[in-house]
Amino acid sequence: MTQSITPRIIAVANQKGGVGKTTTTINLATALAAVGKRTLVLDLDPQGNASTGLGIDHDQRSRNAYHVLMGDISLDAAVQDCKIPNLSIVPSGSDLAAAEIEIPELDRPQFCLKESIEGISGYDFVLIDCPPALGMLTINALVASDAVMVPLQCEFFALEGISALVKTIERVRKNFNQKLEIQGIVLTMFDKRNNLSDMVASDVREFFGEKVYKTVIPRNVRVSEAPSHGKPVLLYDHNCAGSKAYLHLASEVLKRENRSAA
Repeated sequence: MTQSITPRIIAVANQKGGVGKTTTTINLATALAAVGKRTLVLDLDPQGNASTGLGIDHDQRSRNAYHVLMGDISLDAAVQDCKIPNLSIVPSGSDLAAAEIEIPELDRPQFCLKESIEGISGYDFVLIDCPPALGMLTINALVASDAVMVPLQCEFFALEGISALVKTIERVRKNFNQKLEIQGIVLTMFDKRNNLSDMVASDVREFFGEKVYKTVIPRNVRVSEAPSHGKPVLLYDHNCAGSKAYLHLASEVLKRENRSAA
């Protein structure tokens, strides 16, 4: 890296699966890259869906997030360029699943990722795709991050889980990372034909106020199809409703970041 840019590190987290976390990570990263922001995706989910969604084959993952997390290699040694200008990724690997068992045996287990990526530069944003659990991988991501983005599915059960996540964020802030903040909550899988979506959106906005983005991500078949082609939806179909929503979300994220930096 030739530029000494200190990136904004954002963990994309929700312990509930199927809320659009990985989809949000790869499409937000693509949208940020499209407007010239040098962006790195760190795939910290053993399922490796972010890696697949950005076109990284399994045989290209011999150096992955596990080896960075455990201090075996440097971050730069694991970075791979995507086919999208300004976008790179540290892929996941199947061995990352072992980290949940191995990390607690290390010294300062909550700080493994932070220490591994300390001094990272040359990027405007680092987005960490967290696993759907509040285990050691997610804790490490929160400790290493400046902020958290929470994708929240517009369904009733999603509301039940967010309180546990907020409590975890508060504990991490109190004990390990005082600068950690909720960057925003993004409502996903919004179905305008369903009254429940409106009810959930209204409840979340009432409770979290301005932390909730104005942009909502709609249910969209093109968004669901894109990962099977190894592409973000912004490349698969840039005119669909999902693509337009993620572009609007990126604009909101940048506006918030500019306000917080002012």
